[in-house]
Amino acid sequence: MDHSYSNTKPHQKGKHLSKDDRITIQVMHSIGCSNRAIARELNCSPSTIGYELKRGTVSLYTGNVKRYKAAKGQMTYERHRRECGRKSLFLRRSKFINYVSHCFHKRGWSLDACVGYALAEGIFPKDQVVSTKTLYNYVDLGLMEIKNIDLPEKVKRNTKARRARANKR
Repeated sequence: MDHSYSNTKPHQKGKHLSKDDRITIQVMHSIGCSNRAIARELNCSPSTIGYELKRGTVSLYTGNVKRYKAAKGQMTYERHRRECGRKSLFLRRSKFINYVSHCFHKRGWSLDACVGYALAEGIFPKDQVVSTKTLYNYVDLGLMEIKNIDLPEKVKRNTKARRARANKR
């Protein structure tokens, strides 16, 4: 239902609360507004307000009084955003990465041979071994001591984009 006289902008799905939104929540909550009234003002769901109030509530004095603080809510939000997302296997698998670098430089093995030998001989547990594709991605990103120029098959390949020849007619 679209009203041209509405003065609130539609809530964007997936949009996070800003610091200004949190300050609005703090002010309105302190004067006794309900979660629904705050949600109407910010044009979001009342459950979002409830979650935010739970996230940013701090105990004052001896723990008997609890109040919502926008700064605490913002700090908690930023900490959660820093810690979210998939973590890289690179740091957790550093012993295996060092083993692959050693085998590559000292024995002249390919990355695939290093992975295959480690799995076949049981040198590392299966959950500590990363795939060959992941190792090549680490080389491309420059995370390993091995460079692309050290890989003979990569040097041979022509990686230039080919352009389709236009028809003369």
